[in-house]
Amino acid sequence: MMKPRITHASRTPGRKTGRRDRTRTPSLIAALLSLTTATAACTVSPARQVAAARAARAALSASDPAVLPRPTGPHAVGRTVLSLVDEHRRDPWVPSAAARRLMVSMYYPARPGTGGPAPYMTEEEARLFLQAKAPGAGVSPALLSGTRTWAHTGARPAGGRFPLVVLSPGLSFPRATLSGLAEELAARGYVVALIDHTYESTGTTVPDGRTLACAVCGEPPAGGPAAIARSRAADVSFVIDRLTGRHPAWTRSRMIDPRRIGMAGHSIGGDAVAATMAADRRVRAGVNMDGTFYAPIPPAGLNHRPFLMFGAEHEAPGADPTWTQAWRSLNGWKRWLTVAGSDHGTFTDMPVLSAWAGKPGTGVSPERAEQITRTYVGAFFDLHLKAIRQPLLDGPSPANPEITFQSP
Repeated sequence: MMKPRITHASRTPGRKTGRRDRTRTPSLIAALLSLTTATAACTVSPARQVAAARAARAALSASDPAVLPRPTGPHAVGRTVLSLVDEHRRDPWVPSAAARRLMVSMYYPARPGTGGPAPYMTEEEARLFLQAKAPGAGVSPALLSGTRTWAHTGARPAGGRFPLVVLSPGLSFPRATLSGLAEELAARGYVVALIDHTYESTGTTVPDGRTLACAVCGEPPAGGPAAIARSRAADVSFVIDRLTGRHPAWTRSRMIDPRRIGMAGHSIGGDAVAATMAADRRVRAGVNMDGTFYAPIPPAGLNHRPFLMFGAEHEAPGADPTWTQAWRSLNGWKRWLTVAGSDHGTFTDMPVLSAWAGKPGTGVSPERAEQITRTYVGAFFDLHLKAIRQPLLDGPSPANPEITFQSP
């Protein structure tokens, strides 16, 4: 049976308008997060997550779930979900919510053979995602939430200390859509904090069982998309505080080397990387994956810190003036890479999910899209957070003919 195409339902800041979001995802969880919390920082029970993931997979009988590509790094991958509440900051989009609450998926190098399957997203998150992207398509939220991941809940951590990479998804996209990249980085020896910026995605399930819908997807808030990017910068600084401060919220925080922190983001999440680096010097290196720079890089640059502009063909020189201006403002190590045959979703899980749904794109293949993103983002952080030389970033490579090094 042919499965319907998922498309963007409306024009939203941080996404390229007029483009198809060829998305389609299977799902794996209906019972997750029926927990309550009265603390400012809590970890969602691993036993509950594992039970929910297994129950959802057992219910999938009509068809097989999608499978994210296996990570290529030497480590197994563990995952923990944190609920963090900033008691000193009112939510910028829903004042009645009082304090700003964030859900964060922590990925980390783990010992093989430990823990249980980690869910992709909750079933209600999947329902809202499908409602926004494919209204009336008749796609089962249970299938979408059942996407096969490689992370394990409750996995025992690997020994050692690792750089921290923060990931920020595009506007309206749940954090789950960057799961493939998060798993790859963790397998390569990074701790990854993948943030859901509450009220900025189609749905974020919190520990009391509610799923909070998007409050700014229909139209930009006061201050426009730049206000969203700057709000995300505040989110990221708060998360870094809670992961590396004197009383960390994460029980495995000793795995993090606070002197080696990087950040990558998709769409407006990429814009947020630059906004975060402008405000927080702890972030030493950043990657913008196909995001318009609504919050301009300061004229003084980012204090000579390295930055990768990694975009689809519509972000080639001359297509987006904000990229040209950002390039001129950057005063440290920098690269501007364009991926031939790509679109806005290339840098996320969307190509894999779309192909699973029977609606692959016409450009770079889903497997190749995933490989390119993982290869270049991983190389960037290996160079700048681990000081491992990366000839791949010195210029064009015959092994990667889709990549153009721009020099406007």
